[in-house]
Amino acid sequence: MRRFRIAALIACVFTLFGAPVRATDVRFSLDWAFQGPQAPFLLALERGFFRDEGLNVTMDRGFGSGDVPIKILAGTYDVGIADLNPTIRMKLERPELDIFSPFIIYDATALAVMTLRREGITRPQDLAGKTLAAPEVDAGRQLFPAFARAVGIDPASVRWLTVSPQLRESMLLQRQANAITGFITSGILSLKAGGARAEDIVTFKYSEFGVDLYSTSLLTTRRWAEANPRAVTGLIRAIVRGQNEARRDPDAAIAALRRRDPLIDPAVEKERMILGFTELTFTPHVLANGFGAVDMARLQRSIDIARGAFGIAREMKAEEVYDPKFLPPAADLRVVP
Repeated sequence: MRRFRIAALIACVFTLFGAPVRATDVRFSLDWAFQGPQAPFLLALERGFFRDEGLNVTMDRGFGSGDVPIKILAGTYDVGIADLNPTIRMKLERPELDIFSPFIIYDATALAVMTLRREGITRPQDLAGKTLAAPEVDAGRQLFPAFARAVGIDPASVRWLTVSPQLRESMLLQRQANAITGFITSGILSLKAGGARAEDIVTFKYSEFGVDLYSTSLLTTRRWAEANPRAVTGLIRAIVRGQNEARRDPDAAIAALRRRDPLIDPAVEKERMILGFTELTFTPHVLANGFGAVDMARLQRSIDIARGAFGIAREMKAEEVYDPKFLPPAADLRVVP
């Protein structure tokens, strides 16, 4: 009888409030190792921002912006964050690939060539004939042809040393390469952590030489997005909360990062994260307009830059690689002081 009463009570609760909704499982790949720029995503996970959206997120480190879309397409992950430009290249070359971005996070590109003063490279043109180290999946390496053409050198005039992500900065510090490509948030801080003085690091930002690109974005497939539209919108809302909260409380974000990787140097990673906030995420445009206010004409220009860099004849509209229809209301995309 007691069992019957309990069952009846449960049935009554379900009738009044509805059956509990099962959380949507989401396999989420970061773009890189557990470093400062990845801390806001880990903070969002730790503080339950994804759970608040009905999402059960598992979050792994990444291995480069060229690697993330490949793993999403293979079904290893449902979503990921990565520099958008390798995905643009993939879509230009293979338009049938089901990959796109519903949300662009970094308003400015982090891509750069970095070297040390001792190498005698004082301007981008001095890179001709030099050896650059980077993983093949590095977005800076993949987009180097655009940078090379912008500064007036032949992309084929440099030699590439293919290395693992962990060894890139070491190759420069150990004089086995003359320069490296990558994100400023990765390269500059990792060189400093390896012993280089800030005044000895020479940086050529792609954006300062006419290669004005959007950068880190949320990636997924249209198939997954159309099947899980509320999940996509929830992911975006949680990511924005994570960025705002990490900017408001950077020490909490770095603490969340350290819980995933106890070997990090908190001071270095905090500096790395704040550099990303200042240079890439909370730009004047985002501060004025909030997240998600993408300039489609600018995005189209960046696609055309990639087409020229890779010698791809096929034209592609920005809508093929970016679709804002999953964005939450503007109130959920605002920058919180």
